Amino acid sequence: MPFTFHFGGFDPDAFQQGEEGGQTPPVRRPRKPRKAIGNAFTRTLINLAITLVFGLVYFYVQLPALNFRDEDLYIFVFLLCAVYCGCAVVTSGFQGTDLKGYVGFVKKQCAIPFFSVIALIAVIAVGALASWVVLRAPAYSALLPIEPGDFTAEVEEIRYDQIPMLDSASAAQLGSRKLGELADMVSQFEILSSYTQINYQGRPVRVTSLRYGDLIKWLTNRSDGLPAYIIIDMVTQEAEVVRLEEGMKYTPAEHFGRNLYRHLRFRYPTMMFDEPVFEIDEEGTPYWVCSRIVKTIGLFGGTDISGAVLVNAITGESEYYEEVPTWVDRVYSSDIVMEQYDYYGLYHNGFLNSVFGQRDVTLTTDGWNYIAIDDDVYMYTGVTSVTSDQSNIGFILTNQRTKETRFYPCAGATEESAQASAESQVQQMRYTATFPLLLNIADQPTYFMSLKGADGLVKMYAMVNVQQYQIVETGGTLAECEANYRKELAHAGLIGDGEAGIDTPALDLGPAEFAITEIRTLNIDGDTHYFFCSGQDADTGKQVWFQLNAAEDPRVAFLEVGDAVMLVYDRQQVPLELLDGGKNVLVQIYRAQYAYGGAGEGSMLLDR
Repeated sequence: MPFTFHFGGFDPDAFQQGEEGGQTPPVRRPRKPRKAIGNAFTRTLINLAITLVFGLVYFYVQLPALNFRDEDLYIFVFLLCAVYCGCAVVTSGFQGTDLKGYVGFVKKQCAIPFFSVIALIAVIAVGALASWVVLRAPAYSALLPIEPGDFTAEVEEIRYDQIPMLDSASAAQLGSRKLGELADMVSQFEILSSYTQINYQGRPVRVTSLRYGDLIKWLTNRSDGLPAYIIIDMVTQEAEVVRLEEGMKYTPAEHFGRNLYRHLRFRYPTMMFDEPVFEIDEEGTPYWVCSRIVKTIGLFGGTDISGAVLVNAITGESEYYEEVPTWVDRVYSSDIVMEQYDYYGLYHNGFLNSVFGQRDVTLTTDGWNYIAIDDDVYMYTGVTSVTSDQSNIGFILTNQRTKETRFYPCAGATEESAQASAESQVQQMRYTATFPLLLNIADQPTYFMSLKGADGLVKMYAMVNVQQYQIVETGGTLAECEANYRKELAHAGLIGDGEAGIDTPALDLGPAEFAITEIRTLNIDGDTHYFFCSGQDADTGKQVWFQLNAAEDPRVAFLEVGDAVMLVYDRQQVPLELLDGGKNVLVQIYRAQYAYGGAGEGSMLLDR
C-alpha cells in the first residue's frame, strides 16, 4: 500500500503536474442558473409595476414638467428606463457570463427602454445643436427688444416719498426684528428670506410671507395656515406685520398637496415656471406670481417668459394670464433680463465679433436695483464695455411686468466706483454703501445710496454724479443730502443757483466812495482776501472795512493806501462787528459785491 502524506489537508494527488512542474487548480463547477420569476407576461407586469411606483414617487418629489423642452424630463425618462431594465435583470434570471451576454440580454428583455434611451439621446443632441448660440446668435441677440431713451425727458425727478432707502438685507433685518416683537408668532414662525419689491398703494415696499419654524410647528399650525405676512416701507423704514382673517395655506413652506410647487405642477403639468414671487394686490390679498418659462430657440435655448399663473395664497385658486393684471409688478426676473441683455450686447454684431474684434460688445454690470416709474417697478443695471470694467457707457431700465426696455447712453462711473466714492466721504465712520439706485436730480443722472453702519441699519445717505463721480455729497437725511448735492452741482457749474435751490435774495446795492486809509490781507481757503478801511463812520464812530476776494477781482492787488475807490455793497447786509486789535475800537466789515470806479471802464480807481 503506497504511503500518502497529507500536510495540513494538502492532497498532492488532487493536483496534476504540469510540464514544468507547475500545479493547476481543479475545474470549477458551472454556476447554477438563476430561476426566472413566473412567465414572460407576469415578469413584464412586475417590471412595469415597480417602474410605475418609482415614477410616481419621483414625479411627486421632483416635479418635472411633462414638456420636451424641460431638461428634467429627460432625466426622469432615463431613470424610468434604468429602473425597468434593472427589474428585468432580477425577474428574468440573467444567464449571461460576460459583456456580450449582458448586451444580448438587454436587447432581448429591454428592447423598448433601450431604444427609447437611444432615441432620447438623439433628440437631445439635435435639440442642443439647434439651440447652440454659435449657430443662433442673431436669435439670441433679439430676445430683448431695446429702444433708445432720453434720461432727462423720460425719467422724472422722483419725490421723497418714492425713493427706496433700504436694500434687501436691511429690509430683512427690520422684518426679523418686527417679528421678534410678537410673542405669539416668533416661537412658531420664521420669515421667508425672499422679499419682493413692489408698489403698494403708491409707495415702494418689500413684502414677504412667513414660514413654519420646523416640521413639528407645521403639524401643529397647518390647519390654520400662515397667519400673516410682512410689509417693509422702503421710505419710512417701518416694518408691519399684516395679520390675516384666514391664514395662507399655499406657500413654498407647505408640504404634500398644499406645497406651492406641487400645487402648480398638478394643475399645469406641462408648464415650466420661474421661481414664484410673493405679491399683494391693492386690497392686501396675498398672491404668488408664478411666471411661465418658455424656450424660444431650438429645444432648450432662448429662455423667456410668457404670462404668469396667479395663485391665491389663502384659497389656492389659480389662473393663467398671458397679459397679467396691472397691479402685478414683477413678472420678469432680474436674472432673465440681464441674461437677455448680455446676449444682445455680445451677439448683436454676430458671434464671431464677440470673440474676434469685439466691436461694440457690451455686458451688464454685476448688480441691479429697482425704481418706481408710473406705478410700475423698473429694474436698473449699468452697461459696460466688455474690454473695460472701470466705467459704464450707459444703463438700461426694464419694466418688470412688460419687459419694455430702454437704453440710456451716459458715460460715467460704475456702481462699484460710486460706492467707493461715497464710502470715502465717511471713511472715518466705516459705513458701507448699498448698491446704487439711479435717480434724476436736476436733470443729472445720479447714484443714490444708503450708508449703513456695522449694525446693518441706515445711518446716512449719499449722492454721486454718474458722469463726474468726484462730485459726492452726503447727509443725515435725504433732504439734507439732496440740498448739499444740488449746491455742489451749482458750484461745479452743472446747474444754476435756482435749480440748486440756493436762495439769491434781491440786493439793495449802494456805493461807498472813499479813500483807502489802511489795507490788510488774509488767506481764506487758498484765496487772498483784501480788507480796505474807509476810516471812521461819522454816525457810529466805528471803523468801516470792505472785504474783497482777489480770486473774484484780481485788480484789488494793485490798490494802495490813499487810493480813492468806489465799492458796491449790500445796504441790507448786517455788518460783522468786532474789536479792532488792541485799540478796543469796534469795526464794521461789509463784503463788497463787486468793485467799480469812474476813472475808466473796468477801473476801481476814482482818483490817484
